[in-house]
Amino acid sequence: MSHHLALRPPSRSAGRRRTRGLLFAALALLAACADDAPRDEPAAAALATGVFAALGEPIPTATDAQLAAFERGREVATRRFTPEEGLGPVFNVAFCAACHESPTIGGAAPRYRDFYLQATVLADGSYLTPELGGIVHAYGNGEASPRPVLDPDYPIVGRRNGTPFFGVGLIAELSEDVILANADPEDADGDGISGRPNYEDGFVGRFGRKAQTTSLEGFIRGPINNHAGITTDPLTEAQRAVLPVPSNRDAIPMVGEAQGLLRAVGHGQAAAPSSPLVDDDGVPDPEMSTDDLFDLVSFVMLLAAPEPDAPTETSERGRAQFAALGCAGCHTPALLGPRGLIPLYSDLLLHDMGEAMADGLQMGVATGSEFRTQPLWGVAATRPYLHDGRADTLDEAIRWHGGEALPARQAYEALDDSARTDVIAFLESLGGLAQRSEGLIPPLAPIPEVGTPGGPDRALGAADLAEWLEGRRLFDADVAIADGLGPLFNGDSCRACHFDPVVGGAGPIGVNVMRHGTYDPETGTFTAPAGGTIVAKFGVPGVLRPEPSAVHNVLEPRQTPSTLGLGLLERVPEAEILSREDPLDADGDGISGRAHRLASGELGRFGWKAQVPSMRAFVRDAASAELGLTVPVDPRNGFGASQDDDSAPDPELPVESEAALALYLSHLSPGSPGPSDPVAEQLFADVGCASCHTPSLAGPEGPVFAYTDLLLHEVAGDGAIGVPDGDALAGEFRTPPLWGIAHTAPYLHDGSASTLEAAILAHAGEASASASAYAARSEEERTRLLAWLATR
Repeated sequence: MSHHLALRPPSRSAGRRRTRGLLFAALALLAACADDAPRDEPAAAALATGVFAALGEPIPTATDAQLAAFERGREVATRRFTPEEGLGPVFNVAFCAACHESPTIGGAAPRYRDFYLQATVLADGSYLTPELGGIVHAYGNGEASPRPVLDPDYPIVGRRNGTPFFGVGLIAELSEDVILANADPEDADGDGISGRPNYEDGFVGRFGRKAQTTSLEGFIRGPINNHAGITTDPLTEAQRAVLPVPSNRDAIPMVGEAQGLLRAVGHGQAAAPSSPLVDDDGVPDPEMSTDDLFDLVSFVMLLAAPEPDAPTETSERGRAQFAALGCAGCHTPALLGPRGLIPLYSDLLLHDMGEAMADGLQMGVATGSEFRTQPLWGVAATRPYLHDGRADTLDEAIRWHGGEALPARQAYEALDDSARTDVIAFLESLGGLAQRSEGLIPPLAPIPEVGTPGGPDRALGAADLAEWLEGRRLFDADVAIADGLGPLFNGDSCRACHFDPVVGGAGPIGVNVMRHGTYDPETGTFTAPAGGTIVAKFGVPGVLRPEPSAVHNVLEPRQTPSTLGLGLLERVPEAEILSREDPLDADGDGISGRAHRLASGELGRFGWKAQVPSMRAFVRDAASAELGLTVPVDPRNGFGASQDDDSAPDPELPVESEAALALYLSHLSPGSPGPSDPVAEQLFADVGCASCHTPSLAGPEGPVFAYTDLLLHEVAGDGAIGVPDGDALAGEFRTPPLWGIAHTAPYLHDGSASTLEAAILAHAGEASASASAYAARSEEERTRLLAWLATR
């Protein structure tokens, strides 16, 4: 008996055909009416009501107590964890919503949140993964390497893009019989569709790219641990009893050969076990309380299903085409839950999608080419598409379908342009289209007020305001592969790294950039790799991320600095900066700041090493180094690459876009400082902080209260080993501005300080005396100084 036969439920293909005929009739009526509009009674009785809302909103039937848990859970989802709270020791992200943010919290994620999985198949056919489900991490802290690397003993490497959580509580409510009713693993009805269930501990799976997980609690606990290193205990039975959705573990467990198969295969990126999770990072376990876990699970369970749009002639033609093409063979329009028909457009079964889509990763009983049918509700707003995010558009996603879906794809490709447009319009009508954004700024979002963080730094004329808004759009927008993303990149937008506390701000530790190179301790020299010191986190799908080789013995994280207010600093006269230099410490105060004069003769002002001289250079440098975009040739500006070897025409960032981005950044407000505190200000000066963090610089429009001198200072201590940049040595860093600092944690060039106090105490070299002076102050004085800094 084959493994497939061992797992097959009784054939129900005739029932499947009858059910789908009824569902199409019912769902046509559903799309034609809003949730509260009149319907024919039979259809109204069959379709679930009170389950739809805008993306990211709670289900309308939630009780007051559930809504309170929903709001608390949303706060847990967006909380930035620190190493002191249990982040790590290896991790990809610092908060739960990082992978579920598009177009709103609870959704999917752009490509900069993708992750890799590894596995191997041994000579005896055994499938193995490394620890933590085979996940390849981007970061490490403590004793872990700051850049964990791919393990050469596990040559199978796959990629995953985050999945949206909209409506998953309704999926959790489905009985196993409803899912099994559509299974036909041996294609008994001869329609070419042979979907089969996956299992977890003997229960039918329904969540994850391979349907490898059955419980939402487990599906949440697993990734929190796998991706952030946060440990949890299972919810108590009392907590489970009051969850918004009851347990769906009501199946008959598998027996015999099927159970033996599950023991023989891997469960990469699977749910957490039903036992406490622990790690060895020195933080007491569990690192997330069961109360917080309850709220987080409640938040996910209560996310409403995407509300479908009212039908149009175009979308209705597309609906008919969708059925005629055979798409519903896997994307079942609805499944019957306890509330009625749930229009998720998925059978939640595994289907073989062909070799072009295969990644070799096995999960449960799913082979390397089998994937769960992804629900289509809300699909308009949750790109990129497919398990590895390889498709930027729905049209591309359809054209990638193979295996069991090949006939449907070929039928779609045979349509004329108008008919294909109808199909896409139908898919876009399944909810979320009005919330679709090019990035994370919602459609029609208001412009922040002048002088507020993220708003313009002054009232702009009509032409400049229009260009500023275009720059903001470009800064926020996710870049498609066809438009030049990659082939190697760290972020797929400027906003991907600059979003705390607003678009244009800083970034949490989970978006650090890694720099590397080779240090020779005998000569004290540093050698940069041929391709530069940045080691990218990603390649576009099909291109594996690079790994530092054994000769690269220096790995240095670089924390994302805020771009708010940079235009004000750009306009500070050069003479004002140079007047504060004292490279030889002529005044004997122990502070020897120096300007970074670049090879071009320009004065460096921006970046951790003051290695960038202007906003235009900043845009060009970041576009190429972080996004892999080519920039226009400019003899006056050597920053950025003008050519690469991908298929997008060069330059991939047009000159008009470069100019709009530069203008946007040049007029991006840092906000206004809080009230003055003369006592704290005197403390700031007395402990020596003001020697480098100059409270104000004289700008052409008045004082610039940035608390920086824009000079290089040796603050890493004697013998610091790191990555130099131009004339800036390994231990030298530009004094970072302090405005808005309360909202830009973590701190220091490598993000190693989670708090302002930790950052102050870590100062060494020229700043060691200030750190000691601060530590010697009373607790009351330190508290007052920190409170004042938080208002800058």
